[in-house]
Amino acid sequence: SIVLAPRGTDFQSTLWAGLRTVPPGSTLSYAAMAGAIGRPTAVRAVGHANGANPFCIIVPCHRLTGADGGLVGYSGGLSRKRWLLDHERRHAAPA
Repeated sequence: SIVLAPRGTDFQSTLWAGLRTVPPGSTLSYAAMAGAIGRPTAVRAVGHANGANPFCIIVPCHRLTGADGGLVGYSGGLSRKRWLLDHERRHAAPA
């Protein structure tokens, strides 16, 4: 419910809005996110836009994973990404 006005390309804005739809404690692969935003072949672009996210906690870039569900690529380090996901799983309101 926080209103944001991040500056980015149309693609980045679409991806960042898509990230906000992934429930706390849940994950989605980069490929699945590309499909979810209607750009199924743009997996690498999703990765780049995810890395350019200016609001790392509010726009939950840590919820994206590799194709096999493994933790990959997080500017705060994979241990922090793991901690954030574990924290969300413990404290997220039931859906």
